[in-house]
Amino acid sequence: MNNGVSCPYELPKGWVWTRLGEIVRAVEKVSPRTAPDEGFTYVDIASIVSQRIADPKRYFGREAPSRARQLVKSGDVLFSTVRTYLKHIAIVDERYSGQIASTGFCVIRPWPCIDSKLVFYLVQTDTFVNPLTQRQRGTSYPAVRDSDVLMQPVAVPPLAEQHRIVAKIEELFTRLDAGVEALTRIKAQLKRYRQAVLKHAYEGKLTAEWRKAHQHELEPASVLLERIKQKRHQTAKGTYKELPQPDASGLPELPEGWVWTRIGDISEAIQYGYTASSTPEPVGPKMLRITDIQNNSVKWDALPHCRIETEEKAKYLLKEGDLVFARTGATVGKSFLITDTTPESVFASYLIRIVLSPQVNKTFVHSFFRSQDYWTQVYAGQLGIGQPNVNSRTLSRLRLPLCSALEQQRIVEGIERRFSVADQIEKTVDQGLKQAERLRQSILKKAFEGKLVPQNPNDEPAEILLERIREERARAQVGAKSKKVDRKETPDRK
Repeated sequence: MNNGVSCPYELPKGWVWTRLGEIVRAVEKVSPRTAPDEGFTYVDIASIVSQRIADPKRYFGREAPSRARQLVKSGDVLFSTVRTYLKHIAIVDERYSGQIASTGFCVIRPWPCIDSKLVFYLVQTDTFVNPLTQRQRGTSYPAVRDSDVLMQPVAVPPLAEQHRIVAKIEELFTRLDAGVEALTRIKAQLKRYRQAVLKHAYEGKLTAEWRKAHQHELEPASVLLERIKQKRHQTAKGTYKELPQPDASGLPELPEGWVWTRIGDISEAIQYGYTASSTPEPVGPKMLRITDIQNNSVKWDALPHCRIETEEKAKYLLKEGDLVFARTGATVGKSFLITDTTPESVFASYLIRIVLSPQVNKTFVHSFFRSQDYWTQVYAGQLGIGQPNVNSRTLSRLRLPLCSALEQQRIVEGIERRFSVADQIEKTVDQGLKQAERLRQSILKKAFEGKLVPQNPNDEPAEILLERIREERARAQVGAKSKKVDRKETPDRK
């Protein structure tokens, strides 16, 4: 039977098509103003990690956000209606029963004759989620309504088979999760490995043997730094002011011939970006924004354009070797090195451009901007709380170790060689994680097509379950109407 629902595919005997709303009950809504004095746990979308509730916030009375409205119970399934493709989905366990969930969830509470875990797995399927993703409304926070979720067609097996399906899914997912956990550990180890490489590189340990073999060829970094400063004095025409030397106390000891310096002393200019609205129309150069820099790369073809006068364009046009730096927001400190393959582009106002001295290896500096020492300084130099930012003065005073030009090149080669190996391993790991997700979906697909476990002809058909739910719902509605009548007919007691 299909209960008025179009059938996406044929089901085994004893199964039935219906809509999600037909197998779930209403959820109590509460007001944060009437929250218990002892406080409550508030589950929002940020609390869902890997389809589990993790570290939800605790609120007391009137402190609760206005969107904390839904009283949840053990067995409820939380389905985020915002960006459904991210699958922020979880099932409530006893720890959070009686607590409050955000209105950003469609709280799915199955009737007792429906296995909650089965529903939890059902709403994770691409068959369920993809149609909802296509119905999302809005741009900043694309979302669907609860009614959209509840109108989704679902395949319901007999109750006994529901339990068998859940047991089999959990058995297979346990093995799959163990593999995913191992791959995730490898990713974390690769991250630590890259930081170890950078630490050794900028402490001089990566090139220690090479430096010993070439010590007579290497110019002291102090000579290189002085030459850069002299060039700055000549081009700045008396306006250049040297920064105070970094305090080396507490800093790692550098090899002989190295010096501590500051970004400002090895740069020719540090400049804020251009303020203008972007447009998809090709009316001028492309405009690089903070959000366009993802995973140390930029999709230049997707960048918008901006209108800018010729003189202004010359001032903000990006050139090979420029280093751009995010100065505000959640990604403050993120950097990107411009290469010779970059199309004609200017940079937006929330970015800072660093024009490094031509006597310094640009990749050497950019690689340092990926090190933990760099990030520690950025976090320490942030201004503001709600919208953290770093200004050009703070950026110019960031300290870094400097060595000879020859050793800079050697260090860059050593870092790139090791990172290349790590990148290949990570690529394989990412492929494994994608394959695991495809396998997870394949298991769920088989489960809800009736192909994961064998059917038992003696199982009570699902249509009887639905009939039982309809009867229970009808009785509940009659009871609710009776209570309303009683309240109207009972006089107020003084």
